[in-house]
Order: sequence, then structure tokens, then C-alpha cells
Amino acid sequence: MKIQESAEDYLEAILVIQERKGNVRSIDVAHHLNFSKPSVSRAMSLLRENGYVQMDKDGLLSLTDAGMEIASRIYERHRLLTEWLTVLGVSPDVAAEDACRIEHDISEETFTRLKEHIAIAGRKSGESVD
Repeated sequence: MKIQESAEDYLEAILVIQERKGNVRSIDVAHHLNFSKPSVSRAMSLLRENGYVQMDKDGLLSLTDAGMEIASRIYERHRLLTEWLTVLGVSPDVAAEDACRIEHDISEETFTRLKEHIAIAGRKSGESVD
């Protein structure tokens, strides 16, 4: 299933915030992504309509199974690509920015092969890139 890059960013943000804080509100997503509250509110509405996010009566956001599947996939890509680029000598800030761009466009096949290559290279060098 292919969804827009911005939707992937929102879903990933919800997952990251949830892992850090437990509870997620729209304002947390706005701060995390540095977006306006109205933009996030509109996005959350669309994500709810499409079955990726739920909001309870207290305004707490949670990912549906479909939303979690996408968020987990994007977040795994982000973490692995950021760490890999950092190991290559890219500064952490630039590595994170570049990983954010790459994570959306790389095919599943290429990411799988890259992950395998990184695992093999890490075992050979004794470094941990997962």
C-alpha cells in the first residue's frame, strides 16, 4: 500500500512520540514535526478517515494496526539509514535529515538488500548497525 510521504511522516511521528512519552496528542505531533496545529489537526482527521489513526474522547491519538504497520516500516528505515550514514562519517543531524528523505523513496527490495549488506558489514567489522 502506498500513501503520501507526509502521511508516513505523521504516522512515524506518532510512533516516536508514543515510544518516548506513552500518550500522544495532536499538539505533540505539531511540536515534533514543527508544523502548525491546524495543519496537524487536518492531517489527523484524514488519517482517522482512512483508518490509520484513532482518537479517544480525551484527544489521545493511537495508531490502528494499518497505521502501526506503516509507521513501524518507516521508523525502521529511518533508524537504520541514520545509523548507517553516521557510521559512514555523515554528521548525525545531516544523517537524520537525509534518512528522512531516503526512507520514503527507497523500494522494499533495495531496503532489504541494504539491511542485509549492513548486517554483513557490521559482523565483519564488529560494529552494531541494526
